[in-house]
Amino acid sequence: MKKITLIFSVCFALISCNAQKESTKSNYETSISQTKNPKLVVGIVVDQMRYDYLTRFYSKYGDGGFKRMIREGFNCKNNHFNYVPTYTGPGHASVFTGTTPKYHGVISNNWYDKVQKEVVYCAGDNSVKSVGTESAAGQMSPHRMLTTSFADENRLFTQMRGKTIGIAIKDRGAILPAGHTADGAYWFQGKDEGVWITSSFYRNDLPKWVNDFNSSDVAESYFKDWNTFYDINTYNESGSDDNKFERGFKGKEKATFPYDLAKLKDENGGFDLLKTTAYGNSLTTDFAIAAVKGEDLGEDTVTDVLTLSYSSTDYVGHNFGVNSKEVEDTYIRLDKDLERFFQFLDTKVGAGEYTVFLTADHGAVNVPAYLQSVNIPAGYLDYNSRKKKFVAFLEEKYGTKEVVENVSNNQIFFNKTKIKELNLNLHEVEQDLVDEQISYDNIAKVYTATTMNSTNFTTGIEALLQNGFNQKRSGDVIVLDDIAHIAYSRTGSTHGSGLNYDTHVPLLFFGKGIKQGETLQKTVIPDIAPTISALLGISFPNGATGMPLGFVLD
Repeated sequence: MKKITLIFSVCFALISCNAQKESTKSNYETSISQTKNPKLVVGIVVDQMRYDYLTRFYSKYGDGGFKRMIREGFNCKNNHFNYVPTYTGPGHASVFTGTTPKYHGVISNNWYDKVQKEVVYCAGDNSVKSVGTESAAGQMSPHRMLTTSFADENRLFTQMRGKTIGIAIKDRGAILPAGHTADGAYWFQGKDEGVWITSSFYRNDLPKWVNDFNSSDVAESYFKDWNTFYDINTYNESGSDDNKFERGFKGKEKATFPYDLAKLKDENGGFDLLKTTAYGNSLTTDFAIAAVKGEDLGEDTVTDVLTLSYSSTDYVGHNFGVNSKEVEDTYIRLDKDLERFFQFLDTKVGAGEYTVFLTADHGAVNVPAYLQSVNIPAGYLDYNSRKKKFVAFLEEKYGTKEVVENVSNNQIFFNKTKIKELNLNLHEVEQDLVDEQISYDNIAKVYTATTMNSTNFTTGIEALLQNGFNQKRSGDVIVLDDIAHIAYSRTGSTHGSGLNYDTHVPLLFFGKGIKQGETLQKTVIPDIAPTISALLGISFPNGATGMPLGFVLD
């Protein structure tokens, strides 16, 4: 009898235990399914998008792209970068890490490494191998970014169950946003290849869906005429098509529509030509759709992250300039690509089941030659003359130019070994160089590393400089040029300053968990990652300095 009772007790205990496990599992699944978390977060960065591209071209946009985000979501109209320099690498890193170069360490696209004594690339990594190409174009990783992205934090929070995929034509636009733990990051290798590639940092071979995409004729299909989407005579939001402020393409006498891309490709880098047209964004959208399908993103209750950067807008802006009809047409076509992508997500992931934000990595200055033609102060910098004058000063003052090791990114790097050898006082050398540089034409301000390290700036350009200053990686003297003065060709636009034309960029949120509305309250780029982290209920990126924008969350 005791045996029967014991067996019954053991069986009852096992049944109870199993029931408890099933109940716990069921409760866990229920709690997951009942959360407000989206199935997929899509972070979109449009390379070189000024805020006024939203308003200037608004009448040309359809209802399903930018306008849908504004209509259904939240528009932060006064969104800015809060650091200098405004370049692609730092921009993408800052959007997704929630901090500035001061902490994440990506101080430029390329910078002088004071330890290695050479210029390094923000995503370059010789320790990894290219995957999908025989060239060195795949030797990339995020190892120079010192902090986590919100995608990393989502991976940690979900015990690596939430996927992260990064996509961009530019390698740095794919790699830095996706962070250190991504399942994959893919970028476009042009020239004579026309394929999407990755690096061994992520995997040792391309997944089937990437190989299938590469073996299709999608990329090649864009070698066709690039003409305006609408009648060019209706493009009243931009300057004349035939002007002297645009560079254009080799093999075509004038930078005017239409462009026969099949005819131009051989003289313009083969598949690289596609990067520099509106069709590069269409190709990126095609690949993003393939990625969502191939990786089953947004298919379960664990949030996945897709980072998506549209690089071609930057190439077009650099080539044709802010006021060009080429830029206008590129944004009209990008709007159509966004609409196509959102419609796909509505069907694949489910309308109302995903969240999107859209911003930019920097803006751009209007072509200074154009500004000069309408009597606005602007101009071009002669770095060669400046360098000759500076070298002559160094040799006269110290007997050698070797007290300076490198000049790049508007920063002067000292040769501290040489300064010590000459028994010079470091702070006196700093001040000597400040006094010299500020006397040069078109230099507006000059600051020392000592000032950046010892003074807490809270407003003005000085605060932006300080947010972009990384003590271990930045230079010893920092130079600021005059407003709307650039070291660039007299055609096309560029960027990099802390002025409004470079710092004021869109910030749109829409989808699950987002309110409908708008604000003129100032927001800054590092606020984005903490906002998404708060939406997901996960840890902020470990170096985040931004604040969650509670007013955009539902």
